[in-house]
Amino acid sequence: MGEWSFLGGFLDNLQAHSPMLGRFWLLIMLVFRILILGTVASDLFEDEQEEFACNTLQPGCKQVCYDMAFPISQYRFWVFHIVLIATPSLVFLMYAMHHHNKRIARSKLNQTGGQDQREDHRLMRLYFVNVVFRIFAEVGFLVGQWWLYGFKVEAQFPCSRFPCPYTVDCFTSRPAEKTIFLCFYFAVGLIAAISSCVEVLYGSTKWFCSSRQSVTTEHRGTRKRVRQREDDRRRAARAGRSPA
Repeated sequence: MGEWSFLGGFLDNLQAHSPMLGRFWLLIMLVFRILILGTVASDLFEDEQEEFACNTLQPGCKQVCYDMAFPISQYRFWVFHIVLIATPSLVFLMYAMHHHNKRIARSKLNQTGGQDQREDHRLMRLYFVNVVFRIFAEVGFLVGQWWLYGFKVEAQFPCSRFPCPYTVDCFTSRPAEKTIFLCFYFAVGLIAAISSCVEVLYGSTKWFCSSRQSVTTEHRGTRKRVRQREDDRRRAARAGRSPA
């Protein structure tokens, strides 16, 4: 679990800069992916190549059959998935912390104002870009997992690849347990993708409504200032017509 400590701490910091739906995704990431992958899956898949047995002693046959059955290890596939999804979140966290430090510095100098609001809009746009990238990554890895492994780990795998002298039968270790974990991880990825889509829709609607409200408020303020100037002109005109 030591290799996951940095990533877990990073996601804890990211939680402080995420909305409620984003925190739900982080809960899925921390508990159902990093924690389970670092504890259960590491023991389940650590001996998969050693326990992959074929009914032949031909040198090299076992290795090429394993490569044909599993082009990439499921465990390494999921680790790469987590790292790829966490990378844009790391970029967002760095920008959010930089933005937070600048705001603290300006508050000490009493220079707060419209610049904070503009940076908040940039921060929100960057967060939406992060979530959209996350959706594409989730869907891409779901399709990749289905294409590479399907939904079942076969107990017996026939192989006729060179240098095997004939079609040999190879056997995987703990296929039922790996099948359960394969379906579980696919379900977790599906839930994460759906939650990210809901987060984008909810955030976009909220952002559109707030932007529309701010535009309406600004328009009302402009009309109020125009009316005020017209009233001042009328008063000045009436004052000029009054007898001396």
